[in-house]
Amino acid sequence: MSYVGIVLISHSPKIVEGTKDLIRQVIKEVPIEIAGGTDDGAIGTNVEMVQQAIERANDGEGVSVFYDIGSAKMNAEMAIEMIGEEDVKLMGAPLVEGSYVAAVESGMGKDVQRITAALANEFG
Repeated sequence: MSYVGIVLISHSPKIVEGTKDLIRQVIKEVPIEIAGGTDDGAIGTNVEMVQQAIERANDGEGVSVFYDIGSAKMNAEMAIEMIGEEDVKLMGAPLVEGSYVAAVESGMGKDVQRITAALANEFG
């Protein structure tokens, strides 16, 4: 079975690593990829890392992309535009809570549109 993938983007590698660990306590089968920090491990974001994470997370069902602040959103938008996939959605929900809910929804077999609607309902 294929699932909607999850991408976690943060200026801090520790934030996305911890969030992924939290989700993995409950959801094991959903693809989750992270893009945290810069190439040299510093605080920041990198559009190429984001693009690669999205590509790894997408097993054909689309990807829900979550971010923390500022340039993480900008880099996510650029990466999504470069990839050009309709089923890659940037989510405005909180990074930790939103990605957790999205992973649960994906694990239940919901498509990216239904996950987006569930997040809009939950987080406004």
